[in-house]
Amino acid sequence: MYLLRHGRVAYFVDGRPVPPDDVHLTDEGRSETATTAAALSGITFDRVITSGLPRAVETAQIVAPDSAPEAWPELRELEGGSLASLPDPEAAFTGAFSGTLQEDARFLGGETIGSLLDRALPALQRLAGEPGWDVALVVAHGGTIRALLSYALTGERVFLGNFELAPASISILDVGDDWIVRAVNVTPYDLAQTRTRLRTMEELWAQYKNM
Repeated sequence: MYLLRHGRVAYFVDGRPVPPDDVHLTDEGRSETATTAAALSGITFDRVITSGLPRAVETAQIVAPDSAPEAWPELRELEGGSLASLPDPEAAFTGAFSGTLQEDARFLGGETIGSLLDRALPALQRLAGEPGWDVALVVAHGGTIRALLSYALTGERVFLGNFELAPASISILDVGDDWIVRAVNVTPYDLAQTRTRLRTMEELWAQYKNM
């Protein structure tokens, strides 16, 4: 199972946040995703599954253009709340994926980690149990993929936040009687991780405060 985070996007445009359901890949995101697609070009995917959000569907179309992606909304990203109402926006952004998060922790004042686990883990287990496929591509989001990797590593309902998952990065699971994590955050366009030393949420905080 190849877990692919969608390509780079712009969550803030012209000084305003973009509604999450309307976020699309940027030109840089499409370029980076094309490099990731080249790295995966020798692989035949039996299933291509996305969250159904535009940025995930666009990424799947670049990486697996000959496959019709399935939409599994339960794999969508954590839903943030009203950014303007956050009492400490910087802490909310930079601490969003720090440490082992409790289930009542809210992502940017919105959806809880427990809610994400409630929908994403059964989806992962359902896919793993369905017959008729050997290699699957799952195009999802940073929070969602963290939840899936956390389960694969521990076998438990837990959310480990300290994974960095760059846009268009690949994480790989072997699915069977046991779960084997073969790779995390492979970025074919930046294998040495030299582009930035900021975490994704730190980058988003910088964009938000400069709106």
